[in-house]
Amino acid sequence: MIRAIPTCAAALLAGACFTLPAFAQSAGWTPPGPITLMIGFAAGGGADTQARLVAQGIEDATGWTVLPQQVTGNSGLTLAQQLRDAPADGSVIGMIVSETLAYNAVRVGNPDLQASNFTPLATTAAFQLGLVAMANGDFASWEAVEAAHEAGRPIRLGTATERQADMAYHLGLGSGIEFNIVQVQGGSEIMNGLRAGDLDLGWVAGAQASAVAGGEMVNVASGIPTPLAESPDAPTIRELGSNFYLDGYFMFVAPAGIPDEAREALSGAIASVVQNPQTEAGALIARNFGGASVLTGEALDAYLQAAVEDSVRLIDTVR
Repeated sequence: MIRAIPTCAAALLAGACFTLPAFAQSAGWTPPGPITLMIGFAAGGGADTQARLVAQGIEDATGWTVLPQQVTGNSGLTLAQQLRDAPADGSVIGMIVSETLAYNAVRVGNPDLQASNFTPLATTAAFQLGLVAMANGDFASWEAVEAAHEAGRPIRLGTATERQADMAYHLGLGSGIEFNIVQVQGGSEIMNGLRAGDLDLGWVAGAQASAVAGGEMVNVASGIPTPLAESPDAPTIRELGSNFYLDGYFMFVAPAGIPDEAREALSGAIASVVQNPQTEAGALIARNFGGASVLTGEALDAYLQAAVEDSVRLIDTVR
């Protein structure tokens, strides 16, 4: 079991900022052949781009061959089903979000898809999840949302996942505001709906960064326990009536039972790429997600277990 890998800056203070090859060599492991990287996100989107840039960064630094392929559907669970049955030798890994093995797996209740059937390798970036509105619109602050509710206006809130929909419903219960919940396909569609006037609010997990920085959109509230990079003063949804956050991570996983040295080498390789802002992957994550947020080993195991338990409580609360 490996420890959470510190940022490069922290490692420098300890005199131990390793390059990516050093991680791989210290683990004494190399893949048995090309590594298949299953990507649980639609081609061309921000998450797909992140996964492919991480793959390229690993290839550039180690000489390993990483072959990305799309495996989409069912909120990441299609990928999980295929990955569960893949060889447990480090030759097949996947990129999903932590929500897949927490909320989504709990919701479907399929024993094959529970988190215990997988080996989490490393997170890359935390969700910068906000409740987003147009900056020049009628819902640009929580006070404006409350005023619209008091005036009897319907409030259309876009969601891209079942968890987001449940969280919208739960936030409505806690705040006393009944939202019209509109489920769409991804954060980009939510942002397009806001621009077109088809939605008033929506959960977006980082894709809004440039629109917020440019003054087009605003994070009305933060769905995560730490301040949003672009809107550090936004109130959190727990301050507004929710008992839960919508936090989570982009995450690489492998089948259960891969050797410890394979887990260490793969986790270290991923972490080194995303924590280095000089790589294309690191630059993308710094730009869209406020920088890398890496958990590995026991720290990641503990986070995922807590996320599963939190998901059980949320589902019990709203169903």
